[in-house]
Amino acid sequence: MLEQRRKALSEALSDPEEGVRKAAAEALAALEPTLHLSMLVQGLQSPKRAERIRCLYALESVRSPRVLPSMLNCLTDTDADVRATAVQVIGTRGEPRALPELAKRLRDEVAAVRMYAAEALGGFRDARLVPHLASVLRDEDSGVVTAAVGSLGKIGSAAAEKYLLAMLRDRRPAVRAEAARALALLEWGDASDTL
Repeated sequence: MLEQRRKALSEALSDPEEGVRKAAAEALAALEPTLHLSMLVQGLQSPKRAERIRCLYALESVRSPRVLPSMLNCLTDTDADVRATAVQVIGTRGEPRALPELAKRLRDEVAAVRMYAAEALGGFRDARLVPHLASVLRDEDSGVVTAAVGSLGKIGSAAAEKYLLAMLRDRRPAVRAEAARALALLEWGDASDTL
């Protein structure tokens, strides 16, 4: 099936219309990782860190049932850079099935992984994530806290208000500024809540 698509798109590269040729070239470029799916999934288990990271990025846009489970395995990789990349790529894909595993990365030993996990969770806009993000607001790393505060704002749930109000009193200016921005993004209650 994929080979048939590739062949048809390759033929479309010779179309007399420039727009069709351009669309076919773009489609072929997007299809390329899918054509090498087995190789890319195997590459996630490579002993070479750079190879695992390259394969994660290459699989970011591939929609196949085989991809997400393999990516989720990278969340527990021994290398922090691989874990951080996996968090970012999985977060970009936005697959709700990944939420429990992404939330676990909020407790990673490496601050960068925790920060990327906090950022990724905000993209899901799921109010059930508020307690998970609130749990890292006492993190010693300001990047982690700032990312969690920003994600609480992106989620937009009124349940985040008490946490964000408290963060306005944080000792770190960047955290306070992010809390102020996040408060503006929260949903409003009923009409009696207005000024």
